[in-house]
Amino acid sequence: MRGRPTYLVSPPFVRIWLLSLAGGVGGFQLFPSAPLRLAELGAPPAAAGAFLAALTFASALAAAWTGALGDRLGRRRVLTGAGLALAGLSALYAVALPWPLFVALAVAHGAIWSALLTAGSAEAARLVPVERRAEGIAYHGLAMTLAIALAPSLGLALAARSWGTVCIGLVLAHLAVAALARGLPPDAPVGRAELAELVTSRAIEWSVLRLSSVLLLSTVGYGGATSFVALLSRERGVAQEGIFFSGFAAAVIALRPLLGPWVDRVGPRRALPPCMVAVAAALAWLPHQESAAGFLAGGALMGAGFSTLYPAFSAWVLQQVPAARRGAAFGAMLAAFDVGIGSGSLAFGPLVDRFGYQVPFLAAAGLALLGWPLLALGSRRWRGSPD
Repeated sequence: MRGRPTYLVSPPFVRIWLLSLAGGVGGFQLFPSAPLRLAELGAPPAAAGAFLAALTFASALAAAWTGALGDRLGRRRVLTGAGLALAGLSALYAVALPWPLFVALAVAHGAIWSALLTAGSAEAARLVPVERRAEGIAYHGLAMTLAIALAPSLGLALAARSWGTVCIGLVLAHLAVAALARGLPPDAPVGRAELAELVTSRAIEWSVLRLSSVLLLSTVGYGGATSFVALLSRERGVAQEGIFFSGFAAAVIALRPLLGPWVDRVGPRRALPPCMVAVAAALAWLPHQESAAGFLAGGALMGAGFSTLYPAFSAWVLQQVPAARRGAAFGAMLAAFDVGIGSGSLAFGPLVDRFGYQVPFLAAAGLALLGWPLLALGSRRWRGSPD
């Protein structure tokens, strides 16, 4: 008797991929254009940073809990509700709000955004064959990569027309999320037990949250590098200030499809240390560069590490948690990932001002390498690992 199909690209997978792309386009249209709107509302320059920080940290802190929403309420309900709620928020952004209220909306936006990301990731993981899980997660992640590549330019182009046009684009993207979510399989009825669990500590996947410190340590450097590498390039006299990001994006897009099968073949636990070494090497390399080629190479090396780090870590975690807890597991991972990025962005500034660029970049490289022994420790304490 033949086994079940092992193909990745099925109509349900395409649906969840498009849903994630639409959600990403909605988010990354807003992030670069919101500061322009805040300036129109008379906000001080610091308000732009406050908006993005509030959204990032709200998403990170809420994710550990919102991840369980899809598990308990059903992913079709949660993704539909998140799309509609974000569409409503996007319409509210169009109103001429006082700028403090505009910034405050970022907290609600971040929390709802985390529910969308975790439920979408859990549904994608459900749809891919177990033996190709890392490859499937990698392909699903390309939806967000594509959104990051395209949506900021789209948002700025719409902002050049009017802020109302930006909001229309946001509403349409999030309504597309809701429409695509309606095509998911129907959810089971929700009982009192499921609702009661959401108001207890059992809603959070604590074991995954602790182990995800491995991700946090690597993303501190990512947050700092992406915030300050353009300034570092300018200080070194490199005219192409965005060359690092070009190398990073090219490596992620090129390597994710290639390295996903390798992760499934060798096992996600064994694939993680090389990713951490690549991230640490890129961070240690960057503060010593004085040419566009050097920054391009640094971006490519960091992209090589990050192209596989999250898919491999996710695949390993999903080997350990029950299927009914996948959303909570993704929530714990997202929380660590976003806290690391936000912390790196905040910490690099004072360190650069006091010590220059070398100290924070090298310190972040050391943190990324520290993830290796923590991973080994977590492997022994957390029910072991099949590989």
